[in-house]
Amino acid sequence: MKIIAITTPTAMPEDVCLIQSLMDKGIDMLHLRKPDANIDACRKILDALTSEQRSKIIIHDYPELYYNYSLKGIHINKNIPSLPDDYKGFKTRSCHSFDELAKYKNDYDYLFLSPIFDSISKNGYKSAYTDEDLHKASGLGIIDDKVIALGGATLDKIEYLRKLHFGGVAMIGGIYNMQLLQKLDHLIAYK
Repeated sequence: MKIIAITTPTAMPEDVCLIQSLMDKGIDMLHLRKPDANIDACRKILDALTSEQRSKIIIHDYPELYYNYSLKGIHINKNIPSLPDDYKGFKTRSCHSFDELAKYKNDYDYLFLSPIFDSISKNGYKSAYTDEDLHKASGLGIIDDKVIALGGATLDKIEYLRKLHFGGVAMIGGIYNMQLLQKLDHLIAYK
C-alpha cells in the first residue's frame, strides 16, 4: 500500500523540514500542492530539497516545475486540467466519482478518489461514499491498486482501506498532525 503525503495549500515556514522528515521516514511520494502560494514559494521549497527527494514529488499547481527540477510527475486537477502536449512522465489525477475512475484509470499511473472519509483539512467536506458503496466498488474491481484513498484518512483507517483493495492512502490533514509524523514509522513498516 502506497503512503502519499499532500502538502497544505499555503506555503509555511516548516514545509521543508516536514517534507524532509516525511521523505526520511519512507513515504512513497509527496504531492506538492500549493494553490495559495506563488511559483517562487514552490521553487524555494524545491531548492531546499535534494535531487533524490525531488524525484518523489508530484507537482500540482505549476507543471513547468516538473521540468526545472526533475520531479516524479504531474497531477491533473481543476488547476491543471491537462498535461503538456509533449509530456511522457508519471501522471496522476483527482477523481470524485466511480465513473471518473472508470473513465481515467487506464490513462494514469494512479488516481485519487475523494472524499472517502470526512475531511480533516477542509471544514464541511464530507465523505461522498457509504461503506456499502465502497464495498460494492471494491467487489466490482473499480477500487484496485491504481486507486488511492483521499479525504479524512488517518492511521486507524488503513486496515479498512487495505481490505477494500485501495492501492494506497493519501493524507493532508492527518500527515500534518505532528503526532502522526511520530507514528509514521509504524505505518511505513506496516506497508
